Formats: sequence, structure tokens, C-alpha cells
Amino acid sequence: MKRGCGYRMIGLASIPVLASLLGACTARGSTDSASGSPPPAIVDHNEDSSAIRVDHPEHFPLSTATAHDAAPELSVTGVVSPDVARAVPVVSLASGRVVDVRARLGDRVDKGQLLLRIQSADVAAAFSDYRKAVVDRALAESQLERAQALLDRGAIAKKDQEVAQDAAAKARVDVENATERLRVLGIDASRPPTPIVDVVAPASGVITEQNVTNAAGVKSLDNSPNLFTISDLSRVWIVCDVYENDLPAVGVGDTADIHLTAYPDRVLKGRINNIGAMLDPTIRTAKVRIEVANPGLLRIGMFVTATFHGRSMEMRAVVPAAAVLHLHDRDWVYVPVGDSRFERREVIGGQMLADNRQELRSGLRPGERVVANALVFQNTVEQ
Repeated sequence: MKRGCGYRMIGLASIPVLASLLGACTARGSTDSASGSPPPAIVDHNEDSSAIRVDHPEHFPLSTATAHDAAPELSVTGVVSPDVARAVPVVSLASGRVVDVRARLGDRVDKGQLLLRIQSADVAAAFSDYRKAVVDRALAESQLERAQALLDRGAIAKKDQEVAQDAAAKARVDVENATERLRVLGIDASRPPTPIVDVVAPASGVITEQNVTNAAGVKSLDNSPNLFTISDLSRVWIVCDVYENDLPAVGVGDTADIHLTAYPDRVLKGRINNIGAMLDPTIRTAKVRIEVANPGLLRIGMFVTATFHGRSMEMRAVVPAAAVLHLHDRDWVYVPVGDSRFERREVIGGQMLADNRQELRSGLRPGERVVANALVFQNTVEQ
């Protein structure tokens, strides 16, 4: 009797457990007929860790990759730099103190425009020497005329006239030297004497360097930097860093598209005119220089993106843009491998083409099939 009661108690306690197991089995084997959504995918990692098996592959249309001929491309970052051949230094051969600055860093100046004024003891000394030389020349020429007149009357010997002629010639040389010294210092000898020298722009352009301020001292050329540097920015350089494994993709004479961050709708054209002969030992890159016409948008120090175009054409695969999944900073496509299985393959995306298609640089060959909508497939797999 006790055994019978015990048996019935065990049976009663097992009823909730059996009900929950039956409910779990029912939930696992049935789908929601009202929603009409496809059943969740089943991921199979037994044979291939990159393969995914789904129960209803017909719910995911496929697209065949087509062929497209394109030139190889390489995109790198670069910096706008002035063309050193178009940069003109502004110097002063006269030392002294700056008393007036008429231009500033970044100003656009014209050739002959006044940049600054310097009060110089060198100029004062040069004017003094010039004036003395002029006076000495006048005296020597007057003595030469007198000696010539006396020689004509036989009052002096020929050698005395020759001495006077030599003194007059030397006096003229001294005047020429004093005049040339003033000209080198930037002074016109015909103007009234003054210790102030005007420094003017030797060329038109933009001031890209300034090393002088008001009341600053200006030294001689052997130990003084340029007062200003004027650069012609009508044509500038784009200096890019290209890794050594990418160097075979660029060559002197190749064209490049310059994309500006500040003006995303503008694309400038340039051409490679130099590839550095030395690599940076730290980051293993070579300097590639592009010369480009400046429409007025490029500024020194601006960051740009340069895209190099190779000269030879290569065949690439083209798929619908929706077939490419951007995940974890990489591009992926789903390729059927048979038996309701799909492989997630990494590709390198290229430029967008017409009709919402995308070029693939590598990872897929023309003729291969891919899932037409990779995002929908990925979301179904993750359910």
C-alpha cells in the first residue's frame, strides 16, 4: 500500500516537467504562420568555419558578377606644399633696425610693392662715401683741365698732365663704385641722402614665411634668415607618402585625382613628376610629388586624398551595391558553395558605377554568383 502511494506521488510530480518538455519541443518544431517570415538560418561550423547553411536558400536571390575593365587605382593621403622653384626669398644686404613693416604672413603682394623699411648705418656710410667720391671727382677733373691748359702753353711737363689724368680717372672709378654699392643696398643714388632703405617684393605671390617684426634687428646675410619668402601658388605640389609595397603601382608621368576634404564636389587633376629615391626608415614610405594647377582652393598645409591611376587596364568584377556588406571596416559578400551553404568572403570594394553597381578590386571573379542583398542575409543569419 505504501509502495502504491509512493508511485502515484512520483507520477504527479513528473507532470509539470513533462509538460514543459512537450512545450519546448512544440516551440522548436513550429514556425509562426501568421508572420510569414522565413525560418531562421542554421549555422553549421562542423566542416567549414566560414560556411553557413540555411533551410530555405530560395528566399535569397543570387546575382552574377559581371566583368569591367578599369585602370588600377591607389589612394593615399597628401599635403599641399609650395613649389620650391616658385619660392623667392626676400633679403636685405643692409643691416640695421626695422622701423616699418608693411606686409604680413599670408598677404598677397605684387612685384615692387613695399614690404618694410630699415634704418641702416651701412646705408648712411655708403651715402657718405658716395658724396665724398663725387666731390673728389669734381676736383680731379678740374685739376685735369688746368693741367691740360698748362701743357698746351708749355708751362708743365707731359708727366704732370698724365698724373692729373690718372687722378681724374681714379676719381670716376670711386664714384662708380660708390654708386654701385648704394644700388646693391637698394638705394637710388639720385635721391636725397637718407639712412632708410626700402625693401620691396622681388616677385608677385603670397608671403609664406615671415621672420621679421617691427623694431627687430636685421643682420648680414651670413647669419640672418630670410626676411620673407614669397611663393607663387598658381601651381603647387601635393607630397604623398606611398608604402614601399605600393610603389610598383605608381610611376613618373602617371595621372592622379586630387580630392579635397573641404570641397568634396571638386576633383583636381595632377601628374606625378618625382618619386623619392629614399624611404622613410620609420614608416617605410617614399615621398611621391604631384604637380597640380591651383584654382585658388588649395592652401599650404591642407590635407588631401590623391588617387593614382595606372596606365594598364585590368578586369574586375562588378556586383550590385547591395551585395556588398560593410562589416568591421571590411567588405564582404556571400557566395553559394552548394548544398544550401554559403561562404562569407572578404573583398576589396572599388568605385561606384552606374545603376547602383559597385566595382570589386579583388576577392571575386567575373562570373561568380553572390547573394544579391547581403544585409538581409546577414540579419536572417543572426536571428
